[in-house]
Amino acid sequence: MPTLFDPIRLRALEIRNRIWIPPMCQYSVTARDGVPTDWHLVHLGALARGGAGLVIAEATAVTPEGRISAQDTGLWNDDQVAGWHRVTDFIRSQGAASGVQLAHAGRKGSSWPTEAGRAPGSQSVPLDEGGWTTVAPSAVPLEDYADPRALDLAELPGIVAAFRAAARRALDAGFDLVEIHAAHGYLLHQFLSPLSNIRDDAYGGSLENRARLLREVVRAVRAEVGTDVPLLVRVSATDWADGGWDAEQTVEVAGWLRDDGADLFDVSTGGLVGGVTVPLGPGYQVRFAERVAEAGAPTAAVGLIVTPRQAAEVVEQGRADAVLLGRATLRDPHWALRAAHELGVDAAPWPPQYLRARTNREW
Repeated sequence: MPTLFDPIRLRALEIRNRIWIPPMCQYSVTARDGVPTDWHLVHLGALARGGAGLVIAEATAVTPEGRISAQDTGLWNDDQVAGWHRVTDFIRSQGAASGVQLAHAGRKGSSWPTEAGRAPGSQSVPLDEGGWTTVAPSAVPLEDYADPRALDLAELPGIVAAFRAAARRALDAGFDLVEIHAAHGYLLHQFLSPLSNIRDDAYGGSLENRARLLREVVRAVRAEVGTDVPLLVRVSATDWADGGWDAEQTVEVAGWLRDDGADLFDVSTGGLVGGVTVPLGPGYQVRFAERVAEAGAPTAAVGLIVTPRQAAEVVEQGRADAVLLGRATLRDPHWALRAAHELGVDAAPWPPQYLRARTNREW
């Protein structure tokens, strides 16, 4: 089995190790124009400098209405391409690969950024305060969010086209790979789950119909990026709710997506509905990455993977091909360098400017 610090190849891209940074929303575009800021450069650049093999930028909207909040990043215009390019240039200079998660929030859009002091109640920004009407497969609201508008059939090709155009801009911005966000209760996940999709047309009802939009997006993005660029798909393997999306459906759809051009599945869970019981614990979602691997494609595992030995065992035991560490790397952007020290690995990617620290590695 490979080790945590072995490289992995996806199509034409070789990634230096199996320690990856997942997309983590920053809600930091204060100009509300979707253009990444100095915060994104420093935040993502520090994670690349810290030794990660792959750094995936946050959920980045393919349309203005697809943002989770007005302070999200975007790739719906060329000004955003230029903003992202300086981020990807720096990540590459540190020897890491860069990716971006292309997303549409659906009914979870038009929400407040994570600001302290908000009164309880509706999670949606009112229209007269800069919010917008959200869309979804069906007019099924999410708890305290505003009611979404059900998308018409005629609008769905536009969603596909927006993902495709954003993928082209991602390559123009210097990203090495793209990830499609079909998890955590956002638009493509909303189409997959029978709890949020009650349509009676070609995009609702059967599993084939509920997966239709995601498959169209994956095929369109694959056609746009060509044969050399890796394409990841983030999935929620279960809604943790009776009658919802589950692991069996995830495995079947992942097999179809593999045939459509997906190269690796980034396996998470939940996010579609609240009020569910999630059995939190160290590595609690790794077992779902193992299940999705039944589709015949590589997987990456997430979810309370914290220590170097724990992460190494996930890879060494063949439970996933890579691990994505979020909160652990926010606490310690140099987590990969520390892991190399603790695991006795000499080939850690220390920046030359920091080599004086490597000679006396007391963590």
